[in-house]
Amino acid sequence: MTAPKKGPGHKFGGDWTTEKLTILGGYLSAYTTALKKQKFRTGYIDAFAGSGYRTPSGPPTVEGQTLFADAELAEPESKQWLDGSARIALNTSPRFDKYIFIERNRQRCGALEALKSEFTTLAKDIDIRQAEANAAIRDICTKNWTRHRAVLFLDPYGLQVEWTTIAAIAGTKSIDMFLLFPLGIGVNRLLTRDADIPPGWRRRLDLLLGTTDWYDEFYRFESEKTLFDDAPSERVVKASTATIGRYFNERLKGIFAAVAEEPRVLKNRAGCPLYLLCFAAGNPKGAKIAVSIADYLLTR
Repeated sequence: MTAPKKGPGHKFGGDWTTEKLTILGGYLSAYTTALKKQKFRTGYIDAFAGSGYRTPSGPPTVEGQTLFADAELAEPESKQWLDGSARIALNTSPRFDKYIFIERNRQRCGALEALKSEFTTLAKDIDIRQAEANAAIRDICTKNWTRHRAVLFLDPYGLQVEWTTIAAIAGTKSIDMFLLFPLGIGVNRLLTRDADIPPGWRRRLDLLLGTTDWYDEFYRFESEKTLFDDAPSERVVKASTATIGRYFNERLKGIFAAVAEEPRVLKNRAGCPLYLLCFAAGNPKGAKIAVSIADYLLTR
């Protein structure tokens, strides 16, 4: 793959869904162009693929706590994006050899099946799988990847992705991954100001981050003494979203061949961070150029 030249001062326009669509589409086009003369069979894998067709009764929760501050964070933008990712892949030229769309909900799988009628020339190579995303991806990763390469887009609506799934993707050494990390809408909201995190929330963060060490990374405890206190009190300092993002990106570096240094922070209209769009390259031989292209797309 050849990294495109950066134009002077160019920025993406539009909302955060447009940013994601543009980044994904740019990478997929560069990817299939680079591999069109190679002997590998290429695939595109989209987890949580049918989420764009949902009409949820309300924003997602963890143990009863709403993860979105308002309705703006929850539905219109994510619906537009998730619906678009499948069509972006199916419209990519040169084409992929296979397309796998994973969705747990039967009704949304039916909506995905309709893509076969829309993209008739690709229909036989479109594989719709009704399954829980983590289990389905881990199963895919157990296959023999020697003669296969793929791009996988992990776009959870919240904190559904587990670190064991991410590690399985890295273990193939053949899959490039874009991952929407739930920075502001997920992780930051579970980190309470007083550091007293309910056990269920801790377990969810353990599964997402693949370790329990995050607690010591995300909290600092400082002694604080005022003019009116005989003994110092303890002040809790919670990590910023920037610190959380850097921590997760470093975790990715520990298992993938290469990782984009500057993930894209995706914000809502009010400028609040929602997600971190991360990129990790699976194959050591192609990792350098893959990351150079992803870096360009993520930072322009």
